[in-house]
Amino acid sequence: MLKVENVSKSYGTLKAVDNLSFEVADGEIFGLLGVNGAGKTTTFRMIIGLLEKDGGTITLDGKPIDYSVTDKIGFLTEERSLLLKLTVKEQAIYYGILKGMKEEDILKRLDYYLERLKISEYKDRKIKELSKGNQQKVQFITAIINEPKLLILDEPFSGLDPLNVDLFMTIIKELKNKGTSIIFSSHRMEHVELFCEKLLILVHGKSVLQGNLHEIKKKFGKKNIHIIGDVDIEKLKDIDGVLAVEENSEVIVKVKDDTVVPKVFAYVAKQKNITKFSVEEATLNEIFIEKVGEAYEK
Repeated sequence: MLKVENVSKSYGTLKAVDNLSFEVADGEIFGLLGVNGAGKTTTFRMIIGLLEKDGGTITLDGKPIDYSVTDKIGFLTEERSLLLKLTVKEQAIYYGILKGMKEEDILKRLDYYLERLKISEYKDRKIKELSKGNQQKVQFITAIINEPKLLILDEPFSGLDPLNVDLFMTIIKELKNKGTSIIFSSHRMEHVELFCEKLLILVHGKSVLQGNLHEIKKKFGKKNIHIIGDVDIEKLKDIDGVLAVEENSEVIVKVKDDTVVPKVFAYVAKQKNITKFSVEEATLNEIFIEKVGEAYEK
């Protein structure tokens, strides 16, 4: 288990991380979210020991993270951190040896993941000759080649098409099932919703929302009603408690809470050709925008 307790970090007068605390259990995927400059990268760098914290404690399985522990950590950075003149094989060997692995084990795992990610033919190609998407695959492999106890993924799906995102997700879930603690950061909220059980939203280095994703959605209260059929948009907008109505392939009615749903249903039930009436929780994207907006207004 990773524990971050009351951790802070300043750059001069700028408080980048402010008394931050969270835990990531074994076999758990934890979402660490925030706008650019919120303190995510600083937090990651403190966790892996690249930055010295000003205060607080960070432990992995009860031990402070130092060079005796970093071999158990994998980190996929948002920025490309590959040595472009090396071949894929040379890159993997380089990172694997840094993690204390034997070359034969590195090559075995490299072949396995190259095949899983459908790029076996690029094993002896130089990094600079690969597309951005395939470079991201190589960077992902180097982050997990040591089968880490803790894995930090910062925008892992950058440059990937939906098919390859699915390949990454499958491997990430397999690591989770083996007990790896995973911190996942992305600006794509739909990716976070797919597999993060818990999350934390950072604003100016402070936590503004933290907890189980299902419970966060439940407490948020606001709902979205999806309707397909002949309805009058203006009449829907006039219903007390309706916050907004959007029309695309279907009509989406945004309401303030559960009490408004029966009012909308009472109107819709009287209309013709209704083929869908579905009540859904607000999306994580909507929650993120509201919570971050509230924090900036304070």
